[in-house]
Amino acid sequence: MATDTTSQQLEKIVPEAEDFLPLLGTDYVELYVGNAKQAAHYYQSAWGFQPVAYAGLETGVKDRVSYVLQQDKIRLVLTSPLQSGGEINQHIDAHGDGVKVVALWVDDATKSYQETTKRGAKSYMEPKTVSDENGSVTLSGIHTYGETLHIFVERKNYKGVFMPGFKPWNPDYKTEEVGLKYIDHMVGNVGWNEMNKWCEFYAKVMGFAQLISFDDDDISTEYTALMSKVMSNGNGRIKFPINEPAEGRKKSQIEEYIDFYNGAGVQHIALATDNIIETVTQLKNRGVEFLYVPENYYDDVLDRVGKIDEDLAPLKELGILIDRDEEGYLLQLFTKPVLDRPTMFFEIIQRKGAQSFGKGNFKALFEAIEREQEMRGTL
Repeated sequence: MATDTTSQQLEKIVPEAEDFLPLLGTDYVELYVGNAKQAAHYYQSAWGFQPVAYAGLETGVKDRVSYVLQQDKIRLVLTSPLQSGGEINQHIDAHGDGVKVVALWVDDATKSYQETTKRGAKSYMEPKTVSDENGSVTLSGIHTYGETLHIFVERKNYKGVFMPGFKPWNPDYKTEEVGLKYIDHMVGNVGWNEMNKWCEFYAKVMGFAQLISFDDDDISTEYTALMSKVMSNGNGRIKFPINEPAEGRKKSQIEEYIDFYNGAGVQHIALATDNIIETVTQLKNRGVEFLYVPENYYDDVLDRVGKIDEDLAPLKELGILIDRDEEGYLLQLFTKPVLDRPTMFFEIIQRKGAQSFGKGNFKALFEAIEREQEMRGTL
């Protein structure tokens, strides 16, 4: 993980955020999965992630195995249980494969724990320091929505490959990266009337501020609707939109997610790129499936968003959506669910100045999701 100077780390771009932790970025995202070895192969082959580190029987871990993969600043940890019973199996049984930990990079994991728990966060793990010959990492953790956790990671005294307990993983098989840079935002789906509760949690417990909110007038189609608020930390590196269902004629994507995930959880991870045409082309060539956007979306899109740098033809061919705000425009595209349950998916996003989240695309996006729901028989 690249480090920055302190002045960069602490530069505040969201003035309303108290930012008392503060957070330096996303350290890693850990998924509990049924078969980490095969999941690792998928993220290497299809997504261009590079092998970094491994923990399991060979490193003295008896109950689980974890593979660490990285692409630029995005780090994934894929963890599977090695024995029956236990909390990892229970999590997979309840939710299927899914995000368990959103780990946050901090300067001081002890202070982060103290600041959040004294404001009402439920403790998951008191501060502990783990060490090996490469130094030490201090970890602490709190609960957030559903069974999701935030682990605070303080790694300024560590020079090893990931953290103590892991060894370098350097297989013969490696793939080319696809141009993914960092996590732009991570979206949580929560139950009916829970959005404000969790937005207040991020404001009060973690010092975030609300960037933007969308109601069911903004995010609705003929059939379904949802409501969403976007919470951000002070330096803008951590952005968590929180979605809840809204009343509609049919079952929304949020309700479908909660039904199949059995509760609240991470719905999608938005990955940033500097060249969305190149990135999406490579992902499609490697078998990643994206939502279908009808060709008529492009008939008047430039009337709505104005001049853009890219040719429209490749955007139309790939189904990439375009939206503009006061600060610029953005390009975005959403995968189909990457798991058997219709739960987690990814967004690919390229920002050309825009700091928003594609409000102008919501209707086209939701109609695309509804087409998928209809095929699944869950609309």
